[in-house]
Amino acid sequence: PASLSPSITVVTWNVGTAMPPSDVTSLLHLKAGAAKEADMIAIGLQEVNSKLNKRLKDALFTDQWSELFMDVLSPFSFVLVSTVRMQGLFLLLFAQYRHLPFLRDIQTDCTRTGLGGCWGNKGGVSVRLSVFGHMLCFLNCHLPAHLEKAEQRKQDFATILHMQQFEGRAANGILDHDLVFWFGDLNFRIESLDIRFVKYAIDSNILSQLWEKDQLNIAKSTWPVLSGFQEGPLNFPPTFKFDVGTNKYDSSVKKRKPAWTDRILWKIKSPGAGCQPGRAGLSVSQLCYCSHMEYTVSDHKPVAAVFAVQFASKADSPPVEIYVAEEWSRPEQAVVRYRMAAGFHRSSWDWIGLYQVGFRHPKDYVSYVWARSEEDDCCVERQAWAQVLFSEEALPQGRGDYILGYYSTASSSIVGVTEPFQVSGAGAAWARPAPGGGADTGALQISLCRSEEGSDEEDDSTLVLLASTSRSPSPGKMKQHRSRSPTLAKFQGLILRPASRERGASRSPSPQGRRGLAGHLPALHLPKQERGTRAKDAAQTPEGQNGTSGSQTAWDQCGLWHVSGDTFLARADPRTLGLLPALRLETLDPATGPRRESVDQGYPCRKMSPSSPVGASLGSSP
Repeated sequence: PASLSPSITVVTWNVGTAMPPSDVTSLLHLKAGAAKEADMIAIGLQEVNSKLNKRLKDALFTDQWSELFMDVLSPFSFVLVSTVRMQGLFLLLFAQYRHLPFLRDIQTDCTRTGLGGCWGNKGGVSVRLSVFGHMLCFLNCHLPAHLEKAEQRKQDFATILHMQQFEGRAANGILDHDLVFWFGDLNFRIESLDIRFVKYAIDSNILSQLWEKDQLNIAKSTWPVLSGFQEGPLNFPPTFKFDVGTNKYDSSVKKRKPAWTDRILWKIKSPGAGCQPGRAGLSVSQLCYCSHMEYTVSDHKPVAAVFAVQFASKADSPPVEIYVAEEWSRPEQAVVRYRMAAGFHRSSWDWIGLYQVGFRHPKDYVSYVWARSEEDDCCVERQAWAQVLFSEEALPQGRGDYILGYYSTASSSIVGVTEPFQVSGAGAAWARPAPGGGADTGALQISLCRSEEGSDEEDDSTLVLLASTSRSPSPGKMKQHRSRSPTLAKFQGLILRPASRERGASRSPSPQGRRGLAGHLPALHLPKQERGTRAKDAAQTPEGQNGTSGSQTAWDQCGLWHVSGDTFLARADPRTLGLLPALRLETLDPATGPRRESVDQGYPCRKMSPSSPVGASLGSSP
């Protein structure tokens, strides 16, 4: 097996409910042209603003911290792999897009320990996954504060380790993983020493005299629960507590003693602790462990660590291989060939996304096509190549660099990617589909057929009540997590998402590349009796004679609702309409009218996507 040495950066920061700073490039140790760039980045935040109004906004839109980190990391080819939040406790995991097919079995979990397990202001959130066949776990914790609460911190950490359990045969508990990163605002303080001596040691740069009185250093040698955890030397000043906006330690009346509350530790699974054969040989070297004094928005300073992890790869090839031409300059070149590895669990709802280089997360595609063909089952058995085609309408205009990614609904992740290739203006104007958080996330599209059979004119009036600008995964459509708290069974509403195991399967009818309906947009149909009444009423008015001109609404022979340009909806200003769903009003090709009527028999047409819930229908609600 090939020997790998991925670089992993871990960041922890108690942000103290502050707004994000304008730039976090130095915090993430991103340097253009660096000799060794990071392969994965884990970011743990504590005390993110979790007041009710802020949580509601974060539930409707992507939170500002996630947006900031995705904006900064996407130009460096990082993609958001997973995220989990419990009130103000936040964990985000990013990876280079080329590694995505080798990141599998991604699960999240969270545990409350505040108020005896009833409140999530304290506790731990985690992301676990298989990286090239090795099980890794990232655990972000916020433990109880104050000098005298050391024993409570020990109990809470033990509770988190006990309560968090994952599905699958390998690595059910946190300490069962081959490598664990434990970080966060652990709130350990400096014992015995007077505040004046602590500040003197900091000013004189004799930090080593404070190490032996650090509670966490003492606990590592006395608490069995911390056995095996390692940490680099604390060669940076204590990270708590500062006056906000400055680099001066607490000058308030309380004058809290400086302490290293923000820490990053790791633990390698012991070969003698029931380790499976072949798990040995994993090693970790810490390349950097430092604080960042330049960030002053919080009373804590952020801490970052860079690790080089050495192990033998157990996954040499991705689950799905994709082949594509080096350039798409004509629509007929938009052919994708793919081959699935033996044992790959394919689904009829898998899809292949076209991503622009620099995409932010798996749902940030430009367009997609269903990975669905008649020969798929045979191709899996024989490991032969299958083939799909992107329609001309799905291709982007203009020149740019893109990649293709095979998205598996079974694992909710990308399991195959290509190298970047060029698309040079092959496509025409097209309405982007939105199966789970792309550019048109949340847009409801209503197609209008022409008012007269065979008319050459189209009513192309379009009204957008709310155009979502976020290209981030919506909270309800990302991989979800469980909450395991010692005394909380009735407070599930406090968790942002349910468990990974409770995640509903994604369903969607026809792929974007399927021909027939213009733009593949759904239409609103009325029952026959109501349809006839509306049509009759419209015909009795002078404006209703032509079906569209001059009337506010009209019902044509297809039973479809038309909105003219002089109605309230057409004149509405999107900025004054509040949180309403987006409406896109377009027309249908005349050839599709009879086909739609004969196929659908008057029932509402469905427009679904890889992240739409099963059975969602436009006809089910206004």
